[in-house]
Amino acid sequence: MWRTCEVKLLNTSSGDTVKIGDITYKIKTPRNPELVPVKHISDSLPQAVAQHLRWIMQKDLLGQDVFLIGPPGPLRRSIAMQYLELTKREVEYVALSRDTTETDLKQRREIRSGTAFYIDQCAVRAATQGRVLVLEGLEKAERNVLPVLNNLLENREMQLEDGRFLMSSERYDKLLQEHTKEELDTWKIVRVSEDFRVIALGLPVPKYKGNPLDPPLRSRFQARDIYYLPFKDQLELLYTAGPNIAAERVSQLLSLATTLCSQESSTLGLPDFPVDNLLPALHVLNVFPMLSSQQLVQRLYPYTSILGKDGRTAVEGVLSRFELFDARRQPAPSAVLSVSTTKDAGGHANVTLGIADKEVTFQVPSGTNEPRPPNSSSNFINTPSHSQLIAEMMQSHMVKDMCLIGAKGCGKSVIAREFAEILGYSIEPVMLYQDMTARDLLQQRYTLPNGDTSWRPSPLVTAAIEGKLLLLDGIHRVNLGTLAVLSRLLHDRELDLYDGSRLLRWDRYQTLKEEQQLSDQQLQERSIFPIHPSFRVLALAEPPVVGANTSATNSKGQQWLGPELLTMFLYHTVTPLSKAEEMGLIDGLTPNVPKEAAEQLLHLTHSLRKTNDPTAQSLASSLSTRQLLRICRRLSQYPEESIARAVNKACLSRFLPSLARSSLEKSLSNSSIVDTADPAEHTRDYSCEFQSPDGVLTIGSVSAPVYNPSEKMKIPDVLFYDNPQGVGKNKIVDRFLHLLNRPREYLQLHRDTTVQTLTLQPSVRDGIITYEDSPLVKAVKMGHILVIDEADKAPTNVTCILKTLVESGEMILADGRRIISARGRPNTILMHPDFRMLVLANRPGFPFLGNDFFGALGDIFSCHAVDNPKPQAELAMLKQYGPDVPDATLQKLVAAFGELRSMADQGTITYPYSTREVVNIVKHLQKFPEEGLANVVRNVFDFDSYNKDMREVLIEALHKHGIPIGAKPNAVKLAKELPLPEVKMTGYWTINQGGNARRKLLCPTETHPIDIKGPVFLRVQGYPCNRQESRALSFSEEKAHWQIPMNEVNIICDVTTKDEEQEQNTLYVATCNPVSLYSMKEQGDTIHCIELYDVFPRTISGVWQPFVTVAPLGNPLDGQVVLHEEQSSVNRYIVLYNSIFIVSMQGGHKMCRDFAHKNWLLFYKENGNQVEVLDVLEGRVHSISLPINLKSVFLVAEDRWLLLESETNKKFLLTKPMHMTAEDSGVCQLHSISDDPVSSGHGTTEVSVPQMLSSDQLPNENLSAALDQKIVSPNRILADTGSFAQLIVGFPDLMSPNEVYSFKRPADLSTMKSGESGAHMFLRGGLRTSTPKQHNCVSLLSANQVVRALPPNKVPLKDVYPKDVTPPLTAAYLEVTDLNSKKVKYIPVPRSMSVSPYTNWLAKVSETDVLIAGLSSGGVVTVDMGGYIRLWETGLDTLQRSLMEWRNMIGSEDGRPLQITIQRDSGMDVTAPKHGKVDPVNAPHVGGNQWAGGTGGRDTAGLGGKGGPYRLDAGHKVYQVSQAEKDAVPEEVRRAAREMAEKAFKERLKEIDMSEYDGETYERFSNAVKRQVQSLRIILDSLQAKGKERQWLKNQALGELDDAKIIDGLTGEKAIYKRRGELDPELGSPQQKPKRLRVLADVSGSMYRFNGVDGRLERSMEAVCMVMEALENYEHKFKYDIVGHSGDGFDIELVRADKVPKNNKQRLKVLRVWIQYQSSRRQHEIKPWKMASYQLLN
Repeated sequence: MWRTCEVKLLNTSSGDTVKIGDITYKIKTPRNPELVPVKHISDSLPQAVAQHLRWIMQKDLLGQDVFLIGPPGPLRRSIAMQYLELTKREVEYVALSRDTTETDLKQRREIRSGTAFYIDQCAVRAATQGRVLVLEGLEKAERNVLPVLNNLLENREMQLEDGRFLMSSERYDKLLQEHTKEELDTWKIVRVSEDFRVIALGLPVPKYKGNPLDPPLRSRFQARDIYYLPFKDQLELLYTAGPNIAAERVSQLLSLATTLCSQESSTLGLPDFPVDNLLPALHVLNVFPMLSSQQLVQRLYPYTSILGKDGRTAVEGVLSRFELFDARRQPAPSAVLSVSTTKDAGGHANVTLGIADKEVTFQVPSGTNEPRPPNSSSNFINTPSHSQLIAEMMQSHMVKDMCLIGAKGCGKSVIAREFAEILGYSIEPVMLYQDMTARDLLQQRYTLPNGDTSWRPSPLVTAAIEGKLLLLDGIHRVNLGTLAVLSRLLHDRELDLYDGSRLLRWDRYQTLKEEQQLSDQQLQERSIFPIHPSFRVLALAEPPVVGANTSATNSKGQQWLGPELLTMFLYHTVTPLSKAEEMGLIDGLTPNVPKEAAEQLLHLTHSLRKTNDPTAQSLASSLSTRQLLRICRRLSQYPEESIARAVNKACLSRFLPSLARSSLEKSLSNSSIVDTADPAEHTRDYSCEFQSPDGVLTIGSVSAPVYNPSEKMKIPDVLFYDNPQGVGKNKIVDRFLHLLNRPREYLQLHRDTTVQTLTLQPSVRDGIITYEDSPLVKAVKMGHILVIDEADKAPTNVTCILKTLVESGEMILADGRRIISARGRPNTILMHPDFRMLVLANRPGFPFLGNDFFGALGDIFSCHAVDNPKPQAELAMLKQYGPDVPDATLQKLVAAFGELRSMADQGTITYPYSTREVVNIVKHLQKFPEEGLANVVRNVFDFDSYNKDMREVLIEALHKHGIPIGAKPNAVKLAKELPLPEVKMTGYWTINQGGNARRKLLCPTETHPIDIKGPVFLRVQGYPCNRQESRALSFSEEKAHWQIPMNEVNIICDVTTKDEEQEQNTLYVATCNPVSLYSMKEQGDTIHCIELYDVFPRTISGVWQPFVTVAPLGNPLDGQVVLHEEQSSVNRYIVLYNSIFIVSMQGGHKMCRDFAHKNWLLFYKENGNQVEVLDVLEGRVHSISLPINLKSVFLVAEDRWLLLESETNKKFLLTKPMHMTAEDSGVCQLHSISDDPVSSGHGTTEVSVPQMLSSDQLPNENLSAALDQKIVSPNRILADTGSFAQLIVGFPDLMSPNEVYSFKRPADLSTMKSGESGAHMFLRGGLRTSTPKQHNCVSLLSANQVVRALPPNKVPLKDVYPKDVTPPLTAAYLEVTDLNSKKVKYIPVPRSMSVSPYTNWLAKVSETDVLIAGLSSGGVVTVDMGGYIRLWETGLDTLQRSLMEWRNMIGSEDGRPLQITIQRDSGMDVTAPKHGKVDPVNAPHVGGNQWAGGTGGRDTAGLGGKGGPYRLDAGHKVYQVSQAEKDAVPEEVRRAAREMAEKAFKERLKEIDMSEYDGETYERFSNAVKRQVQSLRIILDSLQAKGKERQWLKNQALGELDDAKIIDGLTGEKAIYKRRGELDPELGSPQQKPKRLRVLADVSGSMYRFNGVDGRLERSMEAVCMVMEALENYEHKFKYDIVGHSGDGFDIELVRADKVPKNNKQRLKVLRVWIQYQSSRRQHEIKPWKMASYQLLN
């Protein structure tokens, strides 16, 4: 039990004494009474306080230093000050912060009239003058600062910088007995007063944040725990403070506070309740008894903002326990009704608030200006929630400083300004930033004009003296150790400054004045100033991270609002506006904004703000009220602008991760915001016009006046091609300023940029500090445009100071001047109205290693994403850089770089290739056209040549677009050419026109309209076409290939092409299981697909196997096709884009489509006697009845058709009028054709059955070349099984006998057995039965070629391949018969990746695995059964042209060594190159330096040598040593390298005891994910790099000069440098643990069972293999485990977190264990991922 203590002041004859309980202390008269604390002792001392005072007195009498330890709050300081006031002791107070150095404690140098001398600081002054040194905040000081006091505390000794030595009083007095004072003075010994004491105030440091005490320092203090006052004492105090409040309510509030300070609440992670603030809160409650307790608690302890869900629940539990949960019952103040000044001079105002229907008037401090009535500002739109907030702020303002918490851009600054104006305050804004030091907050050093050093008070100090409202903007950014220096100002309104000045609370100042009878003048001479009674602090902050640890170090995830800050302010939260309020705000501030647009915008924003999804929340932060107002201002100016674009710009959606981007797109479409402006965007041409008389620049539809500047040299002038989009950010900005004629100031930021370098650059001239204006200040003064480049490279805490400049046009500079936007005060820089800022930064996020400038300041600026130019724009721009570079090359570059950029966006590669690099390549090609593209691109890609995985990705991408990087000029792999047999005339076709009626028959025709049903609307789906150029590493006939997106069971049944303009063929592919139609352009990047299974009645495949053919129509029906289905009974289909019309006809017909481009088609039925002509444009069918049964029909011309009779194969020619109409029907004539062999002597030869007959003739020169004779005649080319090609000369126009010329085959194709080669047996499962429907034979008339696709068994492989070469497995061979060169060649078509399992159905489609169609460009297209499309170039001319282009791309290597020639002007020549002697017999010469026309020599003219003057070819075979051979590595070296790798692989296996078989098994999984592992590791590395960035360490004895310490340097300080170093984590901050990951794998049996269908098990195993490989060696960053789930359970352990696999063997073991688990068949009830994450958290 404590004894009750009484404090008595006794006046005795020997002087005054103080008695506390039984302890007495004799008071000495102070020498400097103004340094004794005043008005700290209250009238009634609580017992607990008296006990503490008694203890301190005991220690004081013992001569011991004390340490008062306890929770945050002013109580410890108050007890210390009460004791000092009682004992009349002078005080030296110092608030320690992380910026305190030993100079602040011992001695600081100053310069006076050119001489530097030392001034004693607090510790030395206290020791020598016998004062009490109060050190507050020991846990804030950095380590190794306070030990300078160790000796002073222990032995009362200290060596000073100026050579003096402090000595304890006992030793000094002993010496004084032996020596005189003068002697001691000459020895520079100074006596430490016996009255010197130290009182330290600190927080207990494991519990709170800070540095723990150094043990030697701690041992020198006596500690006393100063906890909150006991419940009873506190209750007494509160009762006196709130006489109007029910006693029960007071005790409930105190019970709540005590509960939240208990040990139990801190184990829950709740910060301490600020008990000391209950007193001011009760003053508010006393005036407003109707105020709800819950609201009051929220202001003291904003638990909803700082705590997570569990914490909130706990606090609400306590609230309801003490019946304080009354927010719903009690009304809140609704508005400030009026404000009027009071009569007294104390600077007060009467404020009337409306609460419910009552009005309450009370007094609050007010500013020096005239108050302004509420709601009278033009630029503040009052909303209900804001007026309620201002009313609540008035209540708090009555008693204490406040802090406004609200998200960025929600209007905190505007509310603060409105609040200040209502009360007549002048605002003093101070922008806080992370590196801010205590000096920046309070006083800065500067030099007077004569070079003397002095201190300049900061805006904070002037605000306190002048009674302004101090706005601390960004209190969440600044370090807590720096803010601690303000705690005394905020709690006690007292402040001690660096130059020894003291600021006192107004009433204490007045008391001091009266007691000591001193005037203001005298006090000011003693550096004591009053703090104006009206002075108030209003802090602005962004919300703390909810639920974050209160001691987290990272500023991003920091919970800045800890127990210490809670005691400093009352907190008000700026709630986000409701939709209606925000609408009112937008209407008020931007009256012309289109109403509908604003509604949509708000709907979107509020839907994003409401969700709990963190992605949406981050997007909502980009759409703050500030940003919405900007968008609306823009929309009111440009109403046609699309909202979607404005939102995308505000969120920088172009650079968002894909998840966030899709989330934004979804939200946009939910809010019915659609981006309409896109199609016009490409076509709109923004031209720049300049009208000189009135100086107006017009771009598109926007005009702006052109500036007429005084400083012309600051206007940028750049090379800029006016294409639709520019090159880069800098060029665009420079071009923009150039057009507007605006001068610019340029500021480039970097990681070392500080706040000082942004604003002023200090330098020393003649011993005086002068400040050089930075470009920012110059731009503000002159009205120039400030271009800030690389804004993301500077720390965000530095760039944050731009906020006040941009927002309110104010900023304080280091030399005390300030930038303001309106005139007013002295020592200011007026911001020029033309000043603008253009900020350039890279996008946030990996791989750019900048800081998130956009996240911190994005909503202050109007954001524009400058993307790489669109392909057409880039192409246009490159053409201007390289007018002579071939278009094909430019297109390849644009395509390849476009792909690389999209890969960078997806994170596959890390480096984002920019337009700049393409421009450099093009410039090189323009200047040196003979260098190959493949060589020049290495200028960019050699950076990546040592990174194996990256190199593979790049080479693959470049090859895909046909840039043959790595190809050798001799890698030409064209098919072998075989000679064609001689052409022979083999017979005649005679068209019989004689009078015989049997030979000339008239065929009746009837016409009827067609039945049309429909349309049926179908969806056209677009798929990206992953087109690969085939000539990457070698040159062959194949040009390009790609895959159609079709499923595995589907069957390709037709391919056809249509010649479009610009030599672009459109390809159509039809499939029949299910029926679909694909279309694509030959060079396009999209495949369009229409799925038709709704239209085609799909039955079981065995019953009905549809077979579809396609006919593309011509003008005016371009882009529309007719689909014909042969098998079914009735239907024909026409597809028009995405709708279908169904045309009914009799079924089972075949279609002839040769004249589909003329919009008519012919249908016939095998063995039928009718042909039907469908005229698509007229919508009619003409039926022609025939006297014969048909086998097949060939349209040899539009009006002449060749018919074959079914049994006899007899040929007939049907002639018809060109345009059939109903009137002249019945005039179709049928002529029989007799097919006679040349010599009828050898019995009858078999009649040829055409498989293909051209519908047009060969050009005359091709015909002449084929027949080796000059000939001009109508002709047709025919192909059948017995010949390579047949030419029928004269057919079908000449009636005389038509000669037939044949290139006979050695063996007839029809007699060869089908399907015996291995590949076909394997794929087809046996022989074909019926004849296939597709003949796969096309004629290329322009190239004079016939191309067919043949199965391998019908190809003479022995002739094509040498004996020792095994022919490759192929789908088919393309037999190209070239009638110009009389050669035939067989081009192998690679086998398809997959084939439909319906093999007999496949066999009915085609004899080979490919279908073929001709291309107008002199080539063919093949589609194999797996859906792989390949384009082939077969024409000789086009092949030769392509080969030349290909070789040019690789670059010419002439094999000659390079020579360096230095030309001299001496006239003498060192054995000049000469022509050489000419050999009369022209024998070949190799070397020898004398003959002309030799090879491989030197100096003489010839081929393949070195140093000759020119190349001279004398027609011999050249003995050339190719450059490739010279550079080649000898084979044995190559072999040695291979063997070394194999040996190392085996050694590694042996080392980890792994068999080669196991090694290969593991490699199978590992290789599949090699690239992904690489990408993942790149990302992990960057995480590492970002975390490890070093920080500036200040106050160093070596390093770079710290600008902030330049004056200290002048005075001769040592610790004036800063250097980069690893910043120690802040003490008390939690240890950085590795992130915990859990990989959950499905090991249920279904994975094993269905692996054969879709490979799901293998893919999962590859994914797990990827995770294990990627996380290897990152154990310090990530701790992972892998668990499986199946029917047996959800926690089957595969990898334990503490035993992760270290090598391939262990990883393979994990995969093996997995496979063993694949046996269970049950599915588990509980969601496995929920359980997995639950276990992980616990």
